[in-house]
Amino acid sequence: MAYENNPGRKKEAAPLESAFKELLKAYRLEGKFQENLLINSWGDIVGKTISSRTNGLFIKEKKLYVRISSGPLKKELLLNRSKILLLIEEHVGQGVVEDLVIL
Repeated sequence: MAYENNPGRKKEAAPLESAFKELLKAYRLEGKFQENLLINSWGDIVGKTISSRTNGLFIKEKKLYVRISSGPLKKELLLNRSKILLLIEEHVGQGVVEDLVIL
């Protein structure tokens, strides 16, 4: 009976996606979720060739650090840094990363 008078609880059914987004917002986990989404979908964003030569990938202070095993590929990624950042924004949204550091 105590549940009926709870003003914080919604009585109507909500789509799973919107309920999940509300949960992330309530616990302030949106940013961390997007960072993990970016790391897990790195292969989809940059493709199989770059993904296979990526040794390490992490985010710190809104910078994406990528360790690449191929020298020529490092140079190519440095030249196309802005394009990669645009691809990341399209895939996971704005504000997740602001800079790309190739190691």
